[in-house]
Amino acid sequence: MALAIFDLDDTLIHGDCATLWSEQMGRLGWVDPEPFMRRNNELMDAYSRGELAMEDYMTFSLEPMIGRTPEEITHLVEPWVEDVIEPLIYSDATTTIARHRKAGDRILVISASGTHLVSAIAARIGIDEVLAIDLEVARGVYSGRTVGTLTYREGKIARLLQWLDEEEENLEGAAFYSDSRNDLPLLRKVDHPHAVNPDPVLRAHAEQAGWPVHHWK
Repeated sequence: MALAIFDLDDTLIHGDCATLWSEQMGRLGWVDPEPFMRRNNELMDAYSRGELAMEDYMTFSLEPMIGRTPEEITHLVEPWVEDVIEPLIYSDATTTIARHRKAGDRILVISASGTHLVSAIAARIGIDEVLAIDLEVARGVYSGRTVGTLTYREGKIARLLQWLDEEEENLEGAAFYSDSRNDLPLLRKVDHPHAVNPDPVLRAHAEQAGWPVHHWK
């Protein structure tokens, strides 16, 4: 049994779940939509260029959730996943996951988005095991802070290695699917890297390295 590891945003789904949740928080009246989305998009543009400090994005994006309970957020995220996210799931992604599952591989999602979103989306796709950015809960409510190593760039490797140790797993024969230049550190570490709808930097690297390049729909 090998690991089949998947990025989430723009890999399994057509879009970025954090940005889509930011839009949802505007609809909920938690933020002023226009300036909030303007700042969100500025930060996501930095992500696309490989220049984002993820700590900055998490501080910004979690501020509207400060003082809200995990139960309240879960109650709102689940129907949002059904209504907004499910139509964005790539059918090619579900086919690939099914193929790995049939082969007996262990399926893992590792994402630089918050676990409050990633866990619910992965569950909708049928994946139970997730590594994502963990959120601090203090006195029963979200504090607006994160906990532990952020699953972003090299942080994905650090969290994955910790998980492998805890689960008594290894990376022998592992595959990793991603769209982003930010995931090059982990893509280089696995035996079977896959570029999915890659950004220009990842595409160039994948073509030079001879990695498979997929165009999922």
